[in-house]
Amino acid sequence: MKILKSALLVVGLLTICAVSINAVQRGDSESSVEKMMKVNVDDKSVADSYNIKALPMPDNLSFAGEGVPLEDPDIYERMDRELLVNTYWQSNALLLIKRANKYFPVIEPILKEEGVPDDLKYLAVIESGLTQAVSPAKAVGFWQIMEGTGKDYGLEINANVDERYHIEKSTRVAADYLKKAKERFGSWTLAAASYNAGQYGVDKQLERQKVDDYYDLLLGEETGRYVFRILALKEIMNHPEKYGFNFEESDLYKHIPVAKVKVDTVVKDFPDFAAKFGINYKILKVHNPWLRDDHLKNASGKTYFIDIPEKGNYPEIN
Repeated sequence: MKILKSALLVVGLLTICAVSINAVQRGDSESSVEKMMKVNVDDKSVADSYNIKALPMPDNLSFAGEGVPLEDPDIYERMDRELLVNTYWQSNALLLIKRANKYFPVIEPILKEEGVPDDLKYLAVIESGLTQAVSPAKAVGFWQIMEGTGKDYGLEINANVDERYHIEKSTRVAADYLKKAKERFGSWTLAAASYNAGQYGVDKQLERQKVDDYYDLLLGEETGRYVFRILALKEIMNHPEKYGFNFEESDLYKHIPVAKVKVDTVVKDFPDFAAKFGINYKILKVHNPWLRDDHLKNASGKTYFIDIPEKGNYPEIN
């Protein structure tokens, strides 16, 4: 009898434990469900605060004073595509806005002096992202100039000096090319397209398709998008708030004024040269990327002008 009572007692205790464990597990399970519901609610609030919206098409779009025929549904669709792609690639667009504040003050006065419309500065934006880029085809610098083209326009290009990396000189080369293309085609829009496809390539397609306007041409993917990409970035960079870009002036990259130091001799060691002006070799090369080595041969005694940032912009070295 005692054994039976003991067995019943054990069974009862086990039952109580099992019920308790089940209750705890149910409580945990309900807690997990509640947490999941809360996460779902939070996810929903994030989605509500981040809406991907269709963009209204700007009125009276133009490039270098030449209108964009948005009444053509094909043109409308292609323009819409580039606005969407470049607006919602937020990190890239914001970087371009930041860099433009640093480099447009160098490019704009040169284009004006050369008689080229200000809108042509956006070619450098889409060509290189305002960086000293090198393409797979070995086009170089802000304006993506090929070696042969650079030499044709008088740039020095060798292992010691490569003036395709010289922002001012390469901007003048691009301006000269675009002016000649404008004379040939009678249109800045076609001149811009020829910067991508080549003047011969554009001329050939105009003749083949029996039209005289960029917007009437059927072109390959890259050149077909080229002017629309320029237009989209011009619109976004001129009206950033309209497209959701919020920043302060202090967030933009700083344009650093420089003094131009005349050099017409050999420079044996640029780190030592830089130290004379209170900067290091890295800063010297940042402002003079066209100097491709740590020395300047200059056997011919050619005159160069090296940019030295004005004092107060970088920490001085001792």
